[in-house]
Amino acid sequence: MTGGKVGVIGLGAMGGGMAASLRRAGFDIHVFDVRADVAQRFAADGGTACASPSELARACPVLISVVVNATQTEDVLFGNTGCAAAMPAGSVFVMCSTVDPTWSAALETRLAGQGVLYLDAPISGGAARAASGDITMMTAGSAAAYERCGGVLDAMAAKVYRLGDRAGAGSKVKVINQLLAGVHIAAAAEAMALGLREGVDPAALYEVITHSAGNSWMFENRMPHVLAGDYTPLSAVDIFVKDIGLVLDMARASKFPLPLSSTAHQMFMQASTAGHGRDDDSAVIKIFPGIKLP
Repeated sequence: MTGGKVGVIGLGAMGGGMAASLRRAGFDIHVFDVRADVAQRFAADGGTACASPSELARACPVLISVVVNATQTEDVLFGNTGCAAAMPAGSVFVMCSTVDPTWSAALETRLAGQGVLYLDAPISGGAARAASGDITMMTAGSAAAYERCGGVLDAMAAKVYRLGDRAGAGSKVKVINQLLAGVHIAAAAEAMALGLREGVDPAALYEVITHSAGNSWMFENRMPHVLAGDYTPLSAVDIFVKDIGLVLDMARASKFPLPLSSTAHQMFMQASTAGHGRDDDSAVIKIFPGIKLP
């Protein structure tokens, strides 16, 4: 399908990079973002900026939604200028947000009622990997939805996992990934905070841990934000308030205990309540008393 028309809704840290990867792969990219200037800037380098999701839907048989949550996805699809009513039968909606798996499964049924195909396709990897086309996609959907996407998924991702033929399976795996991501960030912040409290040089601590068994991808990726004192959000504290909330909701439905997730959720909640909700998620370190941050 290289050269075909593909629409991308949401040009944030992940969506912008994914759209750029598709453009490099030769797709005719149409974009929409609630910030019209962002869409126009993207299109200036190649592509078409659309004024609404419905305009995007009329132009493109494949739509990729990279918004924050289920509420925003509902608005993209069913709001006043939503794309659902404008999508021709046989087109496909690729949903990349982290959402309740039950909600995602229900969305597949809703869209099928009007002949629209659906892929449950949450993503992971961060902004840098999105920009280079190296994200991971955790997907589930019908064979027809995959066929309709052609090479679109491979143009955006280094790994495209097919986890089932019905929506919901992809979102379940993403929610479990977020359990680990959130717990690892919280643990990294706790370790760095203890080091600061004990007077350890933070740069030396970072160097040692990243070359030792206690390292994690999140420690290595997030603690430089702390060392630089730069909490510009790439992924915000409130994202993990939401995502670990989804983890706990999924476990609660089957009465499954998650003690570490519960503690991490409270840490992110505490940081958000203290006014750091829109800061980078590494700002969870600010909940610890008696430490002097770099």
